[in-house]
Amino acid sequence: MLFIVTAINVGDRATLSITGSALTEVLGINSVTLGYMFSAFAWAYVLGQLPGGWLLDKFGSVKVYGLSLFLWSTITVAQGMIGFFSVPVAIATLFVLRFLLGLIEAPVYPANSRIVAAWFPLQERGLATVIFNSSMYMSVVLLAPAMGFIAHRYGWEHVYWFMGGLGIVVSLIWFKLVKPPTEHPMVNSAELAYLRDGGAQVDMDKPKAKGAFVPRFSDLKVLLKSPMMWSIYLGKYCDTSLQYFFLTWFPVYLVKGRGLNIMEAGAIAAIPGICGLLGALCGGAVCDYLIRKGFSLSVARKIPLVCGMTMGATLVFCNFTESMWVVTILMSLAIFGKGVVAVDWTLVSDTSPKQITGMAGGLFNMFGNLSGIFTPIVIGYIVQSTGSFSGAMYVVAAHALVGALAFLSMGRLRRLELQRATV
Repeated sequence: MLFIVTAINVGDRATLSITGSALTEVLGINSVTLGYMFSAFAWAYVLGQLPGGWLLDKFGSVKVYGLSLFLWSTITVAQGMIGFFSVPVAIATLFVLRFLLGLIEAPVYPANSRIVAAWFPLQERGLATVIFNSSMYMSVVLLAPAMGFIAHRYGWEHVYWFMGGLGIVVSLIWFKLVKPPTEHPMVNSAELAYLRDGGAQVDMDKPKAKGAFVPRFSDLKVLLKSPMMWSIYLGKYCDTSLQYFFLTWFPVYLVKGRGLNIMEAGAIAAIPGICGLLGALCGGAVCDYLIRKGFSLSVARKIPLVCGMTMGATLVFCNFTESMWVVTILMSLAIFGKGVVAVDWTLVSDTSPKQITGMAGGLFNMFGNLSGIFTPIVIGYIVQSTGSFSGAMYVVAAHALVGALAFLSMGRLRRLELQRATV
């Protein structure tokens, strides 16, 4: 379910990138305005991370996640309605709806991390994490071509109605099937014991007794004082810059920079998407393999993170070829590396105090998604001022190399402890 719901989550974010070329004509907006539209999501997504993490720690992952899924799907449906308004109203409405989409989707990845920490022991957590994280690439493989076909055949509005309707249906299934380990009818006592012995936090969403620990935002000080965490946050920022390029400007790059139509762009984007999925599975498998072979947690995490970010920089070589097939190969290699880095979410459960994993995940995702504010806008200005995507490629590749250095400098990974008494 995490894989399916996260794929829908990423697909809903990508609706604007798929329909962006059509909307620039319908609404008469330029690349800079489109860049601000892309970033509207990230502004709210960043602002919602800490409150979203607090909600997860307070009310539990299952309830918050399910409600978020239903609400963001409703917002997606509403985006398809802007064509009924005048152009100025449509532009303002789209910006507001993208902002709301980011705010409501904010708890998703911290919730994913919490659920994996509850359901999987340490030695299985790497692969489990990249499975939900790799859904980004499955979304590109399956949903991007489908959205491209729908936009080409039926019109851009239908992309939003299709994705929003799909999410609403899945939200109903979520509330029926998803439960914490201690409440799931198919989990027996032996399985719970295995999870607990392996370090799984099975009681994470257990109702709190009176007088029990209540998370405070001040608890985040233990993370913000750690040099290890600042290296992690910088690495996540750079990693997310690559993600936002692929989710926002990549389809536009294929259409405007390489001359493809919207359906061809959706089909071509699926090829790197498959490579990203394979990279994610590879990164998780390598992590778990190294831990089973006795390597330290730090080494097991650093090898895929550093290698993956370095591979992400290969997209810069697209500036030196006119061949669409060479571009596809280079992008596939870069997204494979980006997929390998999907193990970075294991760092949250590796390092966070157990009592505030939701807020810690929110803080981690907040720093990462700051790049979602700047990257789309910077690329928009570069494209508008130069008429080319070459400068954008240099910017994204530089982020990849800085991210590799940041992950390399994390030092020894260890779980931090709260500085106040807990019950």
